[in-house]
Amino acid sequence: MVWLIVLAMFAAGLAAAYVAAPLWLVSTGALAFLGAIAYTGGWPPWLVLAVFAIAGLKIVLLNVGPLRRALVMQPILALYRRMLPPMSDTERVALEAGTVWWEGELFRGRPDWDRLLAYPQPHLTAEEQHFLDVDTEELCRMSDDWETSHVLYDLPPAVWDYIKQRGFLGMIIPKEYGGKGFSAWAHSAVVHKLATRCSAATVTVMVPNSLGPAELLLQYGTPAQKLHYLPRLARGEEIPCFALTSPHAGSDAASIPDYGVICKGQWGGREVLGMRVTWDKRYITLGPVATLLGLAFRLYDPDHLLGETEDLGITCALVPTSHPGVNIGRRHLPLNAVFQNGPNWGREVFMPLDWIIGGPAMAGQGWRMLMECLAAGRSISLPASTTGMAKLAVRAVGGYARVRQQFKTAIGKFEGVQEPLARMGGNLYLMDAVRKMTAGAVDQGEKPSVVSAIAKYHVTERARQVVNDGMDILGGKGICLGPSNFLGRAYQQVPVSITVEGANILTRSLIIFGQGAIRCHPYVLREMRAASAEDTRAALREFDAALCGHVAYVFSNAARAFVMGLTGSHYVGLPDNGGQGVAPQTRRYYQQLTRFSAAFAFIADIAMLSMGGDLKRKEKLSARMGDVLSMMYLASCCLKRFEDEHRQEQDLPLLQWAIWDCMFAAQNALEGVISNFPVRALAKLLKWTLFPLGRPYTVPADQLGEQVAQMLIAPGSARDRLTADMYLPHNDSEAVGAIEAALAATVEAEALEARLRAAHKEGRISGRTPAEWLNSALAAGIASAEDAALFARRDELRNRVIRVDDFAQDFGRAEHQVRSDEPGRAGNARVAVG
Repeated sequence: MVWLIVLAMFAAGLAAAYVAAPLWLVSTGALAFLGAIAYTGGWPPWLVLAVFAIAGLKIVLLNVGPLRRALVMQPILALYRRMLPPMSDTERVALEAGTVWWEGELFRGRPDWDRLLAYPQPHLTAEEQHFLDVDTEELCRMSDDWETSHVLYDLPPAVWDYIKQRGFLGMIIPKEYGGKGFSAWAHSAVVHKLATRCSAATVTVMVPNSLGPAELLLQYGTPAQKLHYLPRLARGEEIPCFALTSPHAGSDAASIPDYGVICKGQWGGREVLGMRVTWDKRYITLGPVATLLGLAFRLYDPDHLLGETEDLGITCALVPTSHPGVNIGRRHLPLNAVFQNGPNWGREVFMPLDWIIGGPAMAGQGWRMLMECLAAGRSISLPASTTGMAKLAVRAVGGYARVRQQFKTAIGKFEGVQEPLARMGGNLYLMDAVRKMTAGAVDQGEKPSVVSAIAKYHVTERARQVVNDGMDILGGKGICLGPSNFLGRAYQQVPVSITVEGANILTRSLIIFGQGAIRCHPYVLREMRAASAEDTRAALREFDAALCGHVAYVFSNAARAFVMGLTGSHYVGLPDNGGQGVAPQTRRYYQQLTRFSAAFAFIADIAMLSMGGDLKRKEKLSARMGDVLSMMYLASCCLKRFEDEHRQEQDLPLLQWAIWDCMFAAQNALEGVISNFPVRALAKLLKWTLFPLGRPYTVPADQLGEQVAQMLIAPGSARDRLTADMYLPHNDSEAVGAIEAALAATVEAEALEARLRAAHKEGRISGRTPAEWLNSALAAGIASAEDAALFARRDELRNRVIRVDDFAQDFGRAEHQVRSDEPGRAGNARVAVG
């Protein structure tokens, strides 16, 4: 009988924790449990009285707010203050920068999927769509990646002029200052399309519209600074760059050694208050051609000319590159990417305080400015550019895999090739979903710092996977550079996106979870703020509310993770989606991701509780925790995309591949945390709680991968949606245009071959090869001259597609002449090798 009561109470406690029942109800249940045990156990009256007195006292102590705060919370708050690790100003600014968005829902263990589905999807205005379809299309047509990266080592002058004249450098600048005033989604769309064509054009347009002078001026500039610089930037009269990275401070940008000292000096014929700045920067994009230098440095006021503070902190200023003492160095060559990039420096360069962005009042506020702008800028530029690169790879490699034959079979029909093709298609579907949803968040006014880190890291890493898979499929075609190679430069340059705007290793191991654990958690930041508050009574009230909520939150997530693990999350509620529900094929994914959310929230709290401040030094654990949060976000974006695109049935294999890939990766990351958890007893508890029935998730099925691969090698609406808004050349003389034409001809010729094969099987024609069948069919009147022309066209295009470029012995140094390897054909592309 006692065991039945214990089991019943365990089930009741589990249910109470699952639904986060209020404390008074849990207390009542505990008293009822004690009463049942006492009754069935035949306890003597004195024992019943003593136990109930002690239990009642504790219940009163926990349920009566003033008593709880005075006798329980006050000692805990004092202990918490002693245990709380010190936080630097730069860490505090980074934590408080930006906003918490959908990642906060994922972190709390019970995401509101209706909120996700209600987010408005971004749309282009008529003006933005025209700019994309006409101006950006023309810029793509004018840009040639091979000419740019191998012949000129720069964009042609005509392309530079077009970029300036058509307003590409001022897309984010409002119309009142002469800019385009485009949305974040339009900015993303333009960069994304350019990235399917030419990396130099992409970066040249991307950087001025991302983290740089224009963005900083818009957010923090004085009215006079805005009126002076923004119209000039919008017209292309000023070429901006932003100098942050130093030789001794890369990822650790907050420790830049560049400095300025407040002093008096001569400016404009009179003595003014200014600063002498010394800096040494490198890797500065557009730096070699910039006319306006955004400069970050640490500002000091040793003579207290501005106030009592000596170390004012990181400061951002705008410096004309023509100013005396500014030195613009020579160019870097980042993996044969020829966008303008190089070092600059200055020694004791005097400049007025008015050059500080926002004026003297913003001295020392540079780190906050950079963190807040980075949260928005990183959400757009790199996800857009690397998704564009991936679209080029997927469309062109998919077409190539249908055109290229080995063993009399298109290589895209071999299972060994279908496996990387499936990864390419599934990854691209996911990447584009992340790009759209994250840019849409910026258009809603969000500055999602954690989400932007997730998007930057995972979209660039998956782009690397897509390009690597594409190179594997292309084989020899991919490793021979030349005008016919559409992927070689992307393969060379993809590490650039991995490195910039926060190196990916740092982003994964320190930022995503390290920042998200505090920023996105519903209670931790509240507790920390309460602990640092000066008003003792207010601090105690806030700490009490936060900690009580936190305890209930931990138990609730533990119970929910355990129950969903036992039941396979089959009984989790589904989103209403405005009365429409969700697609039947995706219902289980919402339930499974809810399980992951609860599991993640529970393990995150256990990790923070058991390791405290040491957790931020456990970088591998932090990285795996960040992986779980990231996978939930990536999967959320895919589900959002599927609903926004009206549940396209043909796209289901892409969605399913992406979701299963995310869930399998999240499961592996959780297992990695548990296997390496330093407190082994807690590790066992976590394993039993999160995976009570073992590992439920597997890699995407081979059959699913085959369906994805088939989409990539067959013309159709699914392939067009997957690679939408990329630049496609309008003639077959270019590499990608030739693949498009060859794919269409190949598919048409396959139908003819099938007809001829059937005729051969029936004995109506003779021969051993399709060419011999065609000759026999022509003679028999079964095939027409149009059929023969189709075969000839298919063969000519296929030969053009599989062709690689070759060069003179000296690689054109003498004659600058390159020819195709087609026998008897003299090429006309000219190269210069420096």
